[in-house]
Amino acid sequence: MATRTYEGMKFDAKGACPVADPLTVEEALQVCINGKPFTLTMRTPGADAELIRGMLHCEAILTDPHFHPVVAVRKEDDKGIVTEVNLEIPEGSLGSGYANSRSLLSVSSCGICGKTELTDLGFEGPPLQATTHFPATQFSELFAQMNRRQADFKQSGGTHAAALFDADGRLLVAREDIGRHNAVDKAVGRLLLDGTLDRARAMTVSGRISYEITIKAFKAGIPFLAAVSAPSSLAVDYAKELGITLLGFCREGRATCYAHPERINNFRAPAARPKAS
Repeated sequence: MATRTYEGMKFDAKGACPVADPLTVEEALQVCINGKPFTLTMRTPGADAELIRGMLHCEAILTDPHFHPVVAVRKEDDKGIVTEVNLEIPEGSLGSGYANSRSLLSVSSCGICGKTELTDLGFEGPPLQATTHFPATQFSELFAQMNRRQADFKQSGGTHAAALFDADGRLLVAREDIGRHNAVDKAVGRLLLDGTLDRARAMTVSGRISYEITIKAFKAGIPFLAAVSAPSSLAVDYAKELGITLLGFCREGRATCYAHPERINNFRAPAARPKAS
């Protein structure tokens, strides 16, 4: 199951219309070794045994390239997606990468990957409440403001960006980094140091929105989150639960809202379809 269909509202110059988009599934997989939690990875379900075997090799966790431990399923969710597996590996075959799961190379590309247990993903607090509203057309201008400050990307083509805006759409901060979640951390950190994080109402990010970006927006108290590319399934699920208005595909004057579209100016919910007689 690589995709899952989500309903959204697509905004463009002609107005708004409902859409049903396939979004890439993002789910956590807890990997245990010899019965003990070792690490978490956020992945698209499918080919899990390949993913795990490749990780064991590339991260120097399993030193014997000819030994392939059985991936034993320990837990599945109500959709049949595997959430926890166990591998029995002789201690003599465990390499240096086993000593500290937080040293995994994958940690640099994902704010969740490399944690040890599913309980580490927890967060606290009520859903965000927002009195701020933005017109759908304004997000193109927000992204234009962010793009003008992507000096590193213009030179290298290899960085992501994140920008924070106030309720009037004024840019508060824009930051770049090779990792999109690092760019978000830098932007939030700058406003924390300035004592102005409470002014932030919208966040734009380059690339896609995955689970960790949604959680970072929630923890920063930012109720609008928008990206130029697609959100993942888990990003939408948590945006709905946490009170975040989430928009994807914000480009060329268009945007698709997958969570809390009622905060978009001039939004009207589509009329209910008549029931079949």
